[in-house]
Amino acid sequence: MYKKNLYTDSNEAKLYNKILHLSRSKFLYTELLINDTFQNKINLIFLHIAFIFTKVKQNNTENYYNKFYQKMFDYTFKCIEINMREIGHGDTLINKNMKFLIKTFYAILLNCEKYIKKNNNDKFSFLSNFLEVNNVNKNAKNFNIIEYFNQYHSFCLALSADNVLNGDLNFNYRKI
Repeated sequence: MYKKNLYTDSNEAKLYNKILHLSRSKFLYTELLINDTFQNKINLIFLHIAFIFTKVKQNNTENYYNKFYQKMFDYTFKCIEINMREIGHGDTLINKNMKFLIKTFYAILLNCEKYIKKNNNDKFSFLSNFLEVNNVNKNAKNFNIIEYFNQYHSFCLALSADNVLNGDLNFNYRKI
C-alpha cells in the first residue's frame, strides 16, 4: 500500500494518504501485534476510513459531503486495485478480490456504526474478525487494539467535517 499518483492534489488523496500512514504505522505491527499481511493492511485502511465515514454520516446529509465520500470510496478502491496489479494479480483475480473487499468494507462500516454501543468483548470480537493478531496465547484478548480503536473513534467524533474534507487527520495514539 504505497502512495499513488492518481490526482495527488485532491482532498481524497490527502485523506487517503493520511489514513495509509496511520494503517502502516509500525506501532500497529510491533506493539499491537497485528500480523503484517496484505489483508490486514487493507482491513486497517478500511477500519480507519469507516470510522471517519460514520462520523460524518451522523452529522451531515449535505450533497457535497456525500459526493466527497463517494469520491473517497472510489479513490480508495482504485488505489487498492493498482496495488494488486503491481503485485502481479491478473484481471480475473482482481475482479474476484475486489468484490470480496467491497463486501468486507461494508461489513466493517456497519460494525463501526454500532461501535459506540458495543462492550469490550463485542469490540474485541469485531476487531478480531477483521484483523489477524500474532499472539502467543490465541485465547488472550488484546485489549490494546480495543484501546487504540476507542481512541481513534473518539478522535473521529471530535473532528469537524471540514477537517476531514481538507485531509486534516492528525491522530496520535497515547497508551493509557
